[in-house]
Amino acid sequence: DPLEVLLVNFRYDNLVTGETISTATVTATVHSGTDATPSAIISGAATIAGTTVTQKIIGGLTDVTYKLRCSITTSSARTLVIPALLPVETF
Repeated sequence: DPLEVLLVNFRYDNLVTGETISTATVTATVHSGTDATPSAIISGAATIAGTTVTQKIIGGLTDVTYKLRCSITTSSARTLVIPALLPVETF
């Protein structure tokens, strides 16, 4: 729902073994529907706690599905990405 404020978690525990997460960035694009500014749903910077990255998501437009991509860099300079789809609907 566009009124919701969500904390979305991206878990890297099975991908980052013996490493730490150095940086994390979450981006938003439109998967389906229409939103001229999909990045507006990203609120603030992603936070890293161990092997989990958390991103605050706000707003969004009804009937739009957003594609979220969490990209991290590890302590051994690997880049890993986890994608997710976030539908915004009202009933």
